[in-house]
Amino acid sequence: MDPKPKLQHEDITDRIIKAFFATYNELAGFPEFVLRRAMAIAIRDAGLTVDEEKPLPVWFKGHQIVKFRADLVVASVVIVEVKTRPEIDPFNKAQVLHYLKATDLEVGLLLNFGRRPEFHRVAYEQSRKGPRFSSPVQQEDGTKPPAQFPTASELS
Repeated sequence: MDPKPKLQHEDITDRIIKAFFATYNELAGFPEFVLRRAMAIAIRDAGLTVDEEKPLPVWFKGHQIVKFRADLVVASVVIVEVKTRPEIDPFNKAQVLHYLKATDLEVGLLLNFGRRPEFHRVAYEQSRKGPRFSSPVQQEDGTKPPAQFPTASELS
């Protein structure tokens, strides 16, 4: 029998998921902002770096049109979205997918502190994203936009 293929950033996502279940067991029922903060602490306690409410840019035809905030970005490679819905719905999954499409990050976790603990792993490979810009236009500050997706560390 073939061994299970290794998932991208599996070691990191495994630690995040373990922190999620521990946090759920202790704090389920609290509002989303409380759980997001608790998850950041639990993930740091697991030995990983965490950026909270990380601004991530959205680009359209060479223009940065807005920045949205990911709940957590872990180890500069995994987006974590925290929810408190009765259950995960397709909109929540799509939200994480759109976050991945807008950045150089390829792995996201949706953690739901609902009736029961649920998580959903989303992956979107860089090779599927294609070029970010149709033409090299100027940004609002007069500089040319980067030719490729900025790295998570460049976004801080």
